[in-house]
Amino acid sequence: MKVLVTGGAGFIGSAVVRLAVERGHEVINLDALTYAACLDNVAPVARSSLYTFEQADIRDRAALDRILLSHNPDAILHLAAESHVDRSIDGPAAFIDTNITGTATLLDAARAHWEAQGRPESFRFHHVSTDEVFGTLGDTGLFTEDTPYDPRSPYSASKASSDHLVRAWHETYGLPVLLTNCSNNYGPYHFPEKLIPVVILKALAGEPIPVYGTGENVRDWLYVEDHADALLTVLEKGQVGRSYNIGGHNEMRNIDLVRAICGLLDERRPDASPHADLITFVTDRPGHDMRYAIDASRIQNELGWTPSVTVEEGLARTVDWFLDNEEWWRALQKRDGVGRRLGTKA
Repeated sequence: MKVLVTGGAGFIGSAVVRLAVERGHEVINLDALTYAACLDNVAPVARSSLYTFEQADIRDRAALDRILLSHNPDAILHLAAESHVDRSIDGPAAFIDTNITGTATLLDAARAHWEAQGRPESFRFHHVSTDEVFGTLGDTGLFTEDTPYDPRSPYSASKASSDHLVRAWHETYGLPVLLTNCSNNYGPYHFPEKLIPVVILKALAGEPIPVYGTGENVRDWLYVEDHADALLTVLEKGQVGRSYNIGGHNEMRNIDLVRAICGLLDERRPDASPHADLITFVTDRPGHDMRYAIDASRIQNELGWTPSVTVEEGLARTVDWFLDNEEWWRALQKRDGVGRRLGTKA
């Protein structure tokens, strides 16, 4: 399959690119190379004859038309997005522009290309979204594909909007689409402003480890390489017009996650006192959802996919990767906003 991956130099996108090339797919990586992108993320496959890079913005219709005509992909895997909730609180406009306007521009370029090619039945537009569009859960219950949308942050609202656009292009124009909504990802190449890398890097530096509120917020953690496998599974076998929730079956409170990472670092880089002593509770961010949890039975029952990595195994792999790749994360720490507290506006 020839796949155009948008946002392929980002955290999840690069995992998809690496796995797709490894499995013999031809990949065109389209990325604008904004602050959270890094071409080092795809270095393991960059010299492959199956890999091509195109620097372009999904809001640039002329560039999209050129790239689609030049490469004629069998599928588009759309991951390009602004994704950091804290940044969306401080500056929502960029999220509206990229996640909504950018997705609409890409959808219409894809539709025009698909129609110009004779509307092939095998073509797919796979939109990658988040469980955050469903809002927040109480102590019990799970998000299903039929859970009503109830986004609570500018980020999740922009992703919910993009989901609706994708469904509209399917219903109105017949564009063959697939949608997936995933839980929190983690793993190698995770950008340093996100929770797990922040904990690792703050602990290594001997600095306070910030935990929002009391750390009671619960997330379902999905190892990024499992997610990449799920996305390719949906792309290859998913039913057109259908959505699939992707979860890791690994629910944890944030405070328990942070303590687990500290314990792993105590074993690998022991300090004078336990790393957990660095945990510092900070003022919660506005609109912080209490709990996310995914019912992933549809993708399991219909497509045969289940996660393969437990959170214990995945955290150990992630900590080891960050310890072994200091040059990668030190370079990214110099980028705008990384290492600063964001998302504090009430």
